[in-house]
Amino acid sequence: MTRRRWLLLLVLAAGVTAFFTLGLHRYFTLAEVKSRQGQLQALFEHEPWLVAGGFFAAYLAMAALSLPGAVMLTVLAGAIFGVLWGTVIVSFASSLGATLGFLASRFLFRDLVQSRFGDRLAAINRGVQRDGAFYLFTLRLVPVFPFFLVNLLMGLTPVPTRTFYFVSQLGMFLGTVVYVNVGTQLARVDSLQGILSPGLLASFVALGLLPLVARRVATAIGQRKVYAPWRARRPARFDRNLVVIGAGSAGLVTAYIAAAVKASVTLIERHRMGGDCLNTGCVPSKALIRSARLLHQARRSQAYGIREMQVSFDFAQVMERVQRVITTIEPHDSVARYRDLGVDCVAGDARLISPWEVEVTEPPARAGEPATRRVISARNIVIATGARPLVPPIPGLDTVGYLTSDTVWGIRELPQRLLVLGGGPIGCELAQCFARFGSRVTLVERAPRLLMREDPEVSALIAGDFAAEGIDLRLGHTALRFEIQDGHQQLIAEHDGASLAIEFDTVLLALGRSPNTTGFGLEELGIATTAARTVEVDGFLRTRYPNIFACGDVAGPYQFTHTAAHMAWYAAVNALFGRWRRFPVDWSVVPWCTFTDPEVARVGLNETEAKAAGIAVEVTRYGIDDLDRAIADEAAHGFIKVLTVPGSDRVLGVTIVGEHAGDLIAEYVAVMKNRIGLNRVLGTMHIYPTMAEANKYVAGEWKRAHAPQRVLGWLRRYHRWQL
Repeated sequence: MTRRRWLLLLVLAAGVTAFFTLGLHRYFTLAEVKSRQGQLQALFEHEPWLVAGGFFAAYLAMAALSLPGAVMLTVLAGAIFGVLWGTVIVSFASSLGATLGFLASRFLFRDLVQSRFGDRLAAINRGVQRDGAFYLFTLRLVPVFPFFLVNLLMGLTPVPTRTFYFVSQLGMFLGTVVYVNVGTQLARVDSLQGILSPGLLASFVALGLLPLVARRVATAIGQRKVYAPWRARRPARFDRNLVVIGAGSAGLVTAYIAAAVKASVTLIERHRMGGDCLNTGCVPSKALIRSARLLHQARRSQAYGIREMQVSFDFAQVMERVQRVITTIEPHDSVARYRDLGVDCVAGDARLISPWEVEVTEPPARAGEPATRRVISARNIVIATGARPLVPPIPGLDTVGYLTSDTVWGIRELPQRLLVLGGGPIGCELAQCFARFGSRVTLVERAPRLLMREDPEVSALIAGDFAAEGIDLRLGHTALRFEIQDGHQQLIAEHDGASLAIEFDTVLLALGRSPNTTGFGLEELGIATTAARTVEVDGFLRTRYPNIFACGDVAGPYQFTHTAAHMAWYAAVNALFGRWRRFPVDWSVVPWCTFTDPEVARVGLNETEAKAAGIAVEVTRYGIDDLDRAIADEAAHGFIKVLTVPGSDRVLGVTIVGEHAGDLIAEYVAVMKNRIGLNRVLGTMHIYPTMAEANKYVAGEWKRAHAPQRVLGWLRRYHRWQL
């Protein structure tokens, strides 16, 4: 806490202490007010402005310091000033005093509370940002709720000061009128407990809830308008509880969960079960990476004490192994397995024809027969159509031909000169693989460095390793066009204002993936897409139609298999049980890994993002080159970098570069998800010698940086005394 905060806290504490020490609280009882009513009225008649101003200042101070007695002051205002002026004075004094208390709470405690409990308060913060004015209005209308708590607690939230003041002014007005009016009849009042009858309190509560109810009603009316053009198409009964379009990671998990809770579910896939992950993404790429790494290790045999290791390979056999791995894993995502689970699996093209109906065009059973069409109705629909490789409109691209992360698995001949366009995770993984198999790889990236989502030092480390393996890195190069000159294919690129030609035999596009949002009826239903071309959904994964959901790559914001599966749980549960309770997607802890060698894994913030967002962090770093197991495995390369709240062991983000980084990051995913600090990691036993010990050692680095030096000094003196 800063010096100014401590100073303000001391001033406020002194004011509260003085109030009770001097016995001022004794003047705010009903008997005391009634005994002094005549004196104050007489003084007001002689010095109206002095009394009114003094009363205003006293009320303002009471409200700002959250002192007891505001109710009695409100009653006294009615007795002295009458209903009109008493209401005016109290209304403004109470609102301004409440705002001062609100600002004091915000200045003193908000940063501290949000930094320590920000992840737990994220949902509350979002709710306040969305409906804070309505919630505050409801609380202000209920006089039995301690107003000073409202001031203090609202100060910890992101509600704007202007909103707080004006809503408080309006919300406390009716209660002010009631108490001021009581003050005009002060002689007849024996107790304040009977002022607010249960009926009056119920009226206040109902009035406070009115804006929230009105908002819900407005939302319901808006939904009815959305469905209005389709009302005639709504079936009286549905064929299925749920229809899922797409059998990739998101669709499979959605269907699995629906079947597990005994819902009737149909899963529609037009191509292959398992989607991109099984057939063209995670599974084949990791199989290829393993073969390339084995070859690379064999060539480094001298580092392991082996003088020479002769290795030969057939690239076609390597690619056949990739297909064998896919075939081995395929039963996990097969039609047979999901039908055994109770899922109705349908092969065909799906198209939305209404908010509750999906038309499926199924291929003919025999050649020459027409395709069959049928309509399946469902109470809820989940869109999980995935994404496809992005193919940019670069002139000449179709002339030279190209591979993508979808089609590269069909080749059986190793490209001699491979041009990889794109320095993101896919481009980096495949570029390193083909370089290790013997291709002369040139990687072209428009950005100034590889892996732009990671910290610059991560990019530099990977770039250095790539250069050492013979990959020709062309960073800061923009692809202009493709040409064929004298039978040679070449890319014309621009770098630092100059054009240059890069020759190649095969080009591989690795420029990201584009969501599959066309061709299945979104346009006809008016379902919007975002600037990133994903389906536009709310926090519950609903589209503009509350019964149509989207999850996975087609909805974003992440394009990973594990995030698709994560979203699928929310899509399935919200679709099947959303009328009773809905769950917003939790994006608080999202890990990912780029499977280069070394691997790059991350969860939460990195330094670049923290600086861009203005978030204060403390950085603790441990070099894996110091780890016993890494040294023994000839993998002493990389680092772990942990970002924590300054002065706290609470983890905000972790970046790991090194062997098995994708596995090592799992401990920090659990740490962040369960809000466990580095002290707990340090106190957890880790097996020796393992790579996982690095997680404990980085926690030890943090602990050493926060060692209590004064206590250690006293301990040193104690031990010397014991000699």
